[in-house]
Amino acid sequence: MPSEWKYVSMEDIATKIAMGPFGSDIKTDNFVPSGVPIIRGGNLTSGRFHGDSFVYLTEEKADELLNSNVFPGDIVFTHRGTLGQVGLVPHSPFKRYLVSQSQMKLSCDRKLADPAFIYYFFKSPVGQHALLQNTKQTGVPAISRPVTSLKRIRLSLPPLAEQKAVAAVLGALDDKIELNRRMNSTVEAMARALFQSWFVDFDPVRAKLDGRKPAGLDEATVALFPAAFQKSPLGPIPLGWNVIDAGDISAKIAMGPFGSRITRDNFVPDGVPVVRGGNLTDGFVDDDFVFLTEAKADELKASVAHSLDLVFTHRGTLGQVGIVPYQSRYPRYVVSQSQMLLSVNRRKVSPWMVYLFFSSPIGEGALLANTSTTGVPAISRPTTSLKAIPIVAPPIAVSERFNEVVQPLFLQREQNARQCRTLVTLRDTLLPKLLSGELSVRNLPILSSVAAMDVVESVSGE
Repeated sequence: MPSEWKYVSMEDIATKIAMGPFGSDIKTDNFVPSGVPIIRGGNLTSGRFHGDSFVYLTEEKADELLNSNVFPGDIVFTHRGTLGQVGLVPHSPFKRYLVSQSQMKLSCDRKLADPAFIYYFFKSPVGQHALLQNTKQTGVPAISRPVTSLKRIRLSLPPLAEQKAVAAVLGALDDKIELNRRMNSTVEAMARALFQSWFVDFDPVRAKLDGRKPAGLDEATVALFPAAFQKSPLGPIPLGWNVIDAGDISAKIAMGPFGSRITRDNFVPDGVPVVRGGNLTDGFVDDDFVFLTEAKADELKASVAHSLDLVFTHRGTLGQVGIVPYQSRYPRYVVSQSQMLLSVNRRKVSPWMVYLFFSSPIGEGALLANTSTTGVPAISRPTTSLKAIPIVAPPIAVSERFNEVVQPLFLQREQNARQCRTLVTLRDTLLPKLLSGELSVRNLPILSSVAAMDVVESVSGE
C-alpha cells in the first residue's frame, strides 16, 4: 500500500449508515403515481443504478421515514435477497429517494471519501467478499446485522484527489459500456420497427393502395411491394406473398443433446462454446460460455449452430430467442439440452427477418402457445411445434432487400457488443489494481481510448 494511503473502516468515512424501513412502515396503500421513488433490488442489477420501474411515496410519507431517505451520491446495498447488489445514487432526475426494507445506505463524508471510489471498492472482488462474509443462508439469504457488518468493513484509502481520479477512469469505462448498450437497444428498435412496418402492418402496401408514396423508401424498394392484398389463413397479406410453416424455410431444426451426452467432465477451459439460456439475452451474448473439445462437438454435430442460426429455449425460461452473430467469435457452437436451433434457408428468407419474427409478440406467442406448465415450463414436442408455426413469407426480392437494410444495423450491434466485452475486461482488470494502489492512473496510456484523460488530469490536479 502506498505510504500516503490510509487503512480505514466504513464507519470512519461515513456520515450515516442506515437500514430501509420496516415492512410495516410501507404498505401498498402508501404507493402513489409519482413522488419520492423507492429504490428496490431491481434498480441495482448488473452493477449499475437503474432509474426506472419505481414505486413512489408522497413527500409527507417520505418525511416520516427520513432515516431511510437517500440522496445523490449515497451508496445503496441489498442486505436481504439478491446479495452483492450495490448502486451509486445519481444526481438526477430526483432530489431524493427512499430505500426499501431489503436495502441499506451509506452516506460518505465527502471531505474524506469520494462516493464513486467507495462504490467501485464494493464492486471489486475484495469489496464483495467483505460485504458478503457475514451472510446467513437460512431462509432468505441475508447479511447478519447489516449496519454493524457494513461499519466494520475496512479498505485502503488513497488521498481524495487520487480517489476521484481512479473513479473517473472506471466511470469513463462504465459510461462507454452503458452508451454502447443503449446504442444497441436503439439499433435493434430500428430493425424491429422496420420489420413491423414491412411484415406485420404492411405499411408500404397500404400506402400504395391509398395512392401514397411509402415513407422512407426509394423507388426501387417501393416497386418490390404490391398495391393489393389477398386472403390467407393469417388474414389479409400482400398479393403474391405466402403463408408457410417455419419448417419450410429452414435448412435444419434440431434439439440440443440429451443431458447424459454432456456432463461436467466434458467441460474444458477452451474449445467449442455451449449456448445456454444466459447467452440468449439481448439477442445473443457471445461470452460467458462453458466449452467442449472439438472431438466432443463433432460427436454432437446435430446440435451444432453456426453464424446466423437461431437458438431458442424450449425448457426453463421460455420466450428466449437469439441469433448467432454474423461475425461470431467462434466458428461453431453446441446448443445445450434446454435449447433448440433453427438454421434458416437463406435462399428463401432473411435470417434476421425470422429472428425478428420470433422475438416479436406474434412469433413469441405462436411458440409459447405450445407450452406445457406441468413441472418445469417447457415447449411440448419442441421441434415439431416450431416447424408448424406459420410465417408470412415475402418474395425473395423483398427478403433480400430487407437483409440489405438491416444487416448494417445488426453489424453495428455486433461491433458495439465486441467493444463492450473489451471494455468490461479492461475495467475488471484495472479495478483491483487501481483500488489497491498497485497501478496509478497516471500510468495508463489507454485512457485516450475512452476519452477519460482530460477528466483524470483535471481531477488529479486539484
